Amino acid sequence: MSVPGSPLIDRVLIAYMVVVGIAAGAVLVVVPAARDVRLPPYFWVLAAIAVFDLAALARGRGAPGTMAGMNARLIGFVIALVLTFAIPMLFGAALPNMV
Repeated sequence: MSVPGSPLIDRVLIAYMVVVGIAAGAVLVVVPAARDVRLPPYFWVLAAIAVFDLAALARGRGAPGTMAGMNARLIGFVIALVLTFAIPMLFGAALPNMV
């Protein structure tokens, strides 16, 4: 059985999500007002995944193997969320409101 997405695009997505998680965590530490933004940080991560998927779709024109697999998306999402919330905790910043 073939799994959609090539290993390269999956690795690129996971690396991209590591960068997104570090950036989101850094924003929460450096800009305390970002904790009170209307959109919670996990939506920032979802938006980053959507941007990556749209860019991959446009680049590959929807051809098979040009989109990341669901496993890579889930792993990337979890890694980004963990980094988004672990970095503020490590630096002693307050966690964002999740409402």
